[in-house]
Amino acid sequence: MELLLDILTGLGVLLLVIVLRSLRRDHIRVEHSVSWLAAAVALIALSRSGPLLVRLSGYIELKEPAITLLFLILIVFLGVFYRFSRAISELKDMNITLTQRVAILEYKLQRQNEEQQAKH
Repeated sequence: MELLLDILTGLGVLLLVIVLRSLRRDHIRVEHSVSWLAAAVALIALSRSGPLLVRLSGYIELKEPAITLLFLILIVFLGVFYRFSRAISELKDMNITLTQRVAILEYKLQRQNEEQQAKH
């Protein structure tokens, strides 16, 4: 189990470095980086809390703390993915609204041009 905890700590640190580097190079927006930074910190904290995992495993009646750890990590990342799904849905709705407004403006502009040509 100690090897698994060390690997997960390394992955958490790697995720932290990747997110910070992407943030620094403007590959990711600040509001999105917060979720990933929180997930990386949670991954590191969970992988370094062995006694807590053992107690939590006993509480939820799992025999292996490693399974508890993976379950908790799954919950954290599902939360991040849900947050991004909501953001994507909101952006899609805004995109549809914007497309409809542009279509209406193009129609009005076309009609206005046709009326001006008809007067001349």
